[in-house]
Amino acid sequence: LAPDDRKDELLRVAVDMAATVGINQLRRDTIAEKAGVANGLVSRYFNTMTQLKRAVMRYAVHNEVLPVIAQGLAMKDAEAMKASDELKAK
Repeated sequence: LAPDDRKDELLRVAVDMAATVGINQLRRDTIAEKAGVANGLVSRYFNTMTQLKRAVMRYAVHNEVLPVIAQGLAMKDAEAMKASDELKAK
């Protein structure tokens, strides 16, 4: 895959995982395993877990992934708090 496509794939895997196991339970090795890539590739695209979680929350807000947004709102995550009032109400 092209680098941008690979990054998007990793992000989608991470969002799906966050929706099922929780954003605070995300681990690079698990994301890499589910995406079928090496751990280092996850680190290459998302240097820190903070950056990864921020990207996951941004993606969730943009794509209305409600379970992840709900977690973010409960944690008062800055990215989740940027969601529209309508989205927050959902």
